[in-house]
Amino acid sequence: MTIDAPALPLTGLRVLDFAQFLAGPVAALRLSDLGAEVIKVERPQGGDLCRSMVVNDQRLEDDSLVFHTFNRGKKSVTADLKQPADLDRIRALIATADVMIHNFRPGVMDRIGLGYDAVRALNPRLVYGAVSGYGTTGPWRDTPGQDLLVQALSGIAWLNGNAEDGPVPTGFAMLDVATAGHLVQGILACLVRRGITGAGGLVEVDLMSAALDMTFEQFTCFLNDDNRQPRRHAQGNANPYQPAPYGIYPTGDGWMALAMCPLAKLADLLDAPQIAGFAQSDAFARLDEIKSVVGDVLKTRPTQHWLDILEAAGIWCAPVLDWPAFAASDGFAALDPLQDIQTASGATARTTRCPIRIDGNTLRNAAAAPALGADTAAILTP
Repeated sequence: MTIDAPALPLTGLRVLDFAQFLAGPVAALRLSDLGAEVIKVERPQGGDLCRSMVVNDQRLEDDSLVFHTFNRGKKSVTADLKQPADLDRIRALIATADVMIHNFRPGVMDRIGLGYDAVRALNPRLVYGAVSGYGTTGPWRDTPGQDLLVQALSGIAWLNGNAEDGPVPTGFAMLDVATAGHLVQGILACLVRRGITGAGGLVEVDLMSAALDMTFEQFTCFLNDDNRQPRRHAQGNANPYQPAPYGIYPTGDGWMALAMCPLAKLADLLDAPQIAGFAQSDAFARLDEIKSVVGDVLKTRPTQHWLDILEAAGIWCAPVLDWPAFAASDGFAALDPLQDIQTASGATARTTRCPIRIDGNTLRNAAAAPALGADTAAILTP
């Protein structure tokens, strides 16, 4: 079931999205999914730079397909913030808004005249969300806040891969998406407070803080281990601080993931006395030896053979699926995670839906991203 728009919890709220690329627009998207009216404020020349950032050579009409995936359902107005007349119109629009989001580098909005203090004077009830790469101080303050670069600086790339690999980043912009989630949480918290006190607020998030928050478990281990670099496992590395057999292993016909399991029990289930030769206390100290032995055993039979044995015994394990297999699975179908989006002129594409359900209902919005400036006259004309 698709929930009706009037029942959405943020219906009636107006959000101004000044952000580009990913973290800010994704946060605004989630507010839109929950019912808010989201208006992108874009440059007249080209708009959001992501409109032209084509990924995998895929477009929907004149814009990048990926631009539509996280700007769907929004409106668009164009304004040159360096022009006094346009800036005045945007100030008037801000006075009508509940939330404002931007991801300009620190200091840029202050120079334009739309920093938090200036905006609070225009609209004391407004919740002001600011996204940066590294916060508002320090030597990285003015460097590009891009997901891959933050993964590199934060040490995340040295957690992935096996011991003999170089640094391995994730294959998707996880820090942008995590930062967007933090921004939404802060905005919603300030909106709740506004309902009590009437006052807006300032929410500031950054990708580097998101990197630390996402790795809090591992980084806490590092901090309490004399700041020693975690040692990635020789094979099957999935978490450098987890004992054997935790990891991913090749099987006779594919790959499987194996989580926590006592070694003696694993030896019995796999009928592998060579595993039984290790004591449970060896699970950390001799983990590479243990994982090598486990890997040799799992290679001897197909994945499903091992899953039938281990799952029946309550062991946490799973096959490693590629995307075609994942998309064809019954679990994928049960989630019903997809939706089609359509532009104003009828072009369509398939993408994912909002992952949140409200009152048991699935949230979908079939509108693709707006054409650049499509709503300028309707919104900015007095």
